[in-house]
Amino acid sequence: MSKGKRFEAPPPLLIDDTNLSRAWGRLLLHVLDGAGTEVAPLILSVSGFAEDGGAAEDPAVRQSLDRLLKRKGRLLVEDVAFTLFPQRLWEMSRGDRTRLFALYRATFPRWQAMNRKANGRGLYFERMVSFGRGPCDGNQLEWILSQSSRKGVRRSMLQATTFDPGRDHVASAQLGFPCLQQVSFEPTAAGLVINAFYATQQIFDKAYGNYLGLAQLGAFMANEMGLALARLNVMVGIAKLERITKSDADFAPLISAIQATVKPPAAVIARPLIAASGAGATI
Repeated sequence: MSKGKRFEAPPPLLIDDTNLSRAWGRLLLHVLDGAGTEVAPLILSVSGFAEDGGAAEDPAVRQSLDRLLKRKGRLLVEDVAFTLFPQRLWEMSRGDRTRLFALYRATFPRWQAMNRKANGRGLYFERMVSFGRGPCDGNQLEWILSQSSRKGVRRSMLQATTFDPGRDHVASAQLGFPCLQQVSFEPTAAGLVINAFYATQQIFDKAYGNYLGLAQLGAFMANEMGLALARLNVMVGIAKLERITKSDADFAPLISAIQATVKPPAAVIARPLIAASGAGATI
């Protein structure tokens, strides 16, 4: 850097919405309509969950995205969400989390073998329930749930990590896993708040599925704590649009579906985020 020349870091982008599809769609439109292909940093917050913890979605956006993901040879939204929470196994477990954990451990080798290139280093839910060390045989979620009902429990206890320096501090130029570093759970008077921290995130390939999987994980944890799911907050160091160009004509149906749900932005309140260096951006 030249002497006397100062470069300002970009302000954070805050997206606050009550609909998961719309929140992700606003992020995509922001990138497509702006300069460059990255947002750094991103704070995306979703509320408006149903009584059972289900996230509000727009079927047209979800279906249009899945069609485009399939066309480009990418994982569908549900498959990405599964890496964070195995919703299908939870439904099979009929509300028995011990059975859920046992089913997941028994079937994990099969999920891993289905895509060894992508899953060879593990999956996020697998790291949360089979970290390899720690209490409850490395099941961080079970430990959190076993401690959450204690009076006066320290808040910092209610977090699960997916990044492991012993396995993940490697010198590879590209490493597809893990981008998610940790998840924390905060019981509040309004219900459970789940916070997720990503070093990087792929906006097209993974972000929607990431948000859905985190919401499903939050609904599970809230249910086991006897709470409602109140809010999902996702903090991303660098959100990137990769492996697809902004000018790709195949975006057109998806953009139309998103625009139909974000205009007008009913029930959306974008609150300014005040950063240490000034006012942050909101959309």
